[in-house]
This record gives sequence, structure tokens and C-alpha cells, in this order.
Amino acid sequence: MTAANVYQQRPTTGAKAESPLHHADLASLVGKGRKNAGVTVRDKKLLGHLTLRGNGHDPAFAAGVHKALGLELPVALTVVAKGETSLQWLGPDEWLLIVPTGEEFAAEKKLREALGSLHISIVNVSGGQQLLELSGPKVREVLMKSTSYDVHPNNFPVGKAVGTVFAKSQLVIRHTAEDTWELVIRRSFADYWWLWLQDAAAEYGLSVQA
Repeated sequence: MTAANVYQQRPTTGAKAESPLHHADLASLVGKGRKNAGVTVRDKKLLGHLTLRGNGHDPAFAAGVHKALGLELPVALTVVAKGETSLQWLGPDEWLLIVPTGEEFAAEKKLREALGSLHISIVNVSGGQQLLELSGPKVREVLMKSTSYDVHPNNFPVGKAVGTVFAKSQLVIRHTAEDTWELVIRRSFADYWWLWLQDAAAEYGLSVQA
């Protein structure tokens, strides 16, 4: 492990971070959608996103992750969570960690300390990704319009997470509760996805939650 404490690096220019959907002014749309809307969207902006790579078959790696995060290493196509912190399987040796705003540097430090000399990689990708939450009784119908992946309850139970094609882009779909889903999208696709959602959810009613 290098001596560079990359988790301590922060901008000093005073630049203000904004959601990629800042221009859509979602805050002004709160409470203005159809009553009893079938789909509600929440922009979970500016969370910390970290990709973690390591040997998932090494007990020391799994133990280190648990020590640092209090989470068990998730198995294929699943996501685990504790409060506002979640850890998702991306591949045989890769996971996505999402933590509350401002906690990404502390989380990286804890992981590096807990994993010690193990061969690992931790990359902060917060600036390139965005998390959107969809909830409501018609979310599954919107997903069925948007992706060819089978989102039937028998194939996509709560706790499952997959990367797939969505409309004409790619993203990660996570089923976090019975009528609640999360989409991990690329920041550069945020505007496209927002326009798509408005159209796909029009017949069910779309509301915005703060």
C-alpha cells in the first residue's frame, strides 16, 4: 500500500457540488404531481460512491470489510445495507459501496486500515454516478417499459441488484423494498434518464419527493 493518503484529498477552491439534475429544479416540483401518483422519484444526490476490489474468496478480505463497514460481503447479484450505507456485488472481485454525503473519505480510510496489506483497490467514483430512488405501486410497470431484464417478483426479489440496459443507456437496478427500487446511473445520462422517466410514468402519475 502506498503512503499517499488519497482519502484525505479534498478540493480547496470552495466549489459547490450539485446534483446532475440541478437544472431540473426537482425541489420546485415537490407536491405538484398527481395525487396518489403511481411513481415517486427521489434524487438521492451527492452520496459517496466507492468501488472496492479484492479477493472475495479470502476470509481475511471479508473479515476486513465487515470490520470496517459492519456489513457482510454480498454474494452475486445482491446488495446489503445498514442504515444509509450499502454494499453491492458488481462482479467476482468488485463491489460498490455507497455511503452518506461526506462520509466517503472516512469510509475509505477505515477500509484501508482494516484490510491492511491485502491486495485491494478502492476508487472514489462519487463524481461520476448518481442514485435515484423510485417508489410506488407502478414502479415495476415503468421498469418493464424501460428494460428487457425480467423484473417479475420471482426473478427480481427484494435484495437483488443487477447491471443492465435501461432505455438506451446502462445502469444498475436495485430492489430495496417491496415497492421501492434504486437506479445507479452515470452522471452524464441523468438528464436523458429524467426525460425518459417523465414519459414512461405519465400514464401512472409521477410525483417528486424531497
